[in-house]
Amino acid sequence: MTFGFAPPPAVSGSRLGRSLEPAEWAAAGIPLLRNPRELITGLHARHLPSPMTAVVAVLDPDDRLVASASFARRSPPADGWELRNALLAQLRQVIPHDLRRRIPVRTAVLLYCREGEARWTDEDGAWMWGLRDACTLHGLRCGAYITLTTDGWRILGEGRSGRSPSSSSYRAVTSFEVGGMDAAVPRSAVG
Repeated sequence: MTFGFAPPPAVSGSRLGRSLEPAEWAAAGIPLLRNPRELITGLHARHLPSPMTAVVAVLDPDDRLVASASFARRSPPADGWELRNALLAQLRQVIPHDLRRRIPVRTAVLLYCREGEARWTDEDGAWMWGLRDACTLHGLRCGAYITLTTDGWRILGEGRSGRSPSSSSYRAVTSFEVGGMDAAVPRSAVG
């Protein structure tokens, strides 16, 4: 007889199944953005993401921005579980949960600025898993996953893309001095 949680089954690599493949993401029925260029340009202008920066945004039923937050990752690619926890922490800071609603009315989208090519990566799969799970736990619909690379932006699973903005069009994130060390200021915005 075993009490508590059983250890996770052995899976090759460190993914532990907390990642989504592009086909799984495309089959999930993610709602299309009405005006992706306007949303991406607005989020870029508001948060000025540099590589390894994630911007999570919450949209109302009319695809208007309700709240957004950004944070920089300082470690190598993480598991979807860790990314989900980071996304939940940001969502909890900028907007109350919608768990009491029978059907989610607000949608969360994720823009991730990274180095490399615009094609799908294992790290993207972990972010997709994290976004989907964070949305479920916060009472939101899971929206688009957008990558921002030197090639421009791309909505994975949809095939829509554009050249501007790109990861090379970022400006230095405002920083402040803490005990002799520079620390990036996390940014959040509401409406």
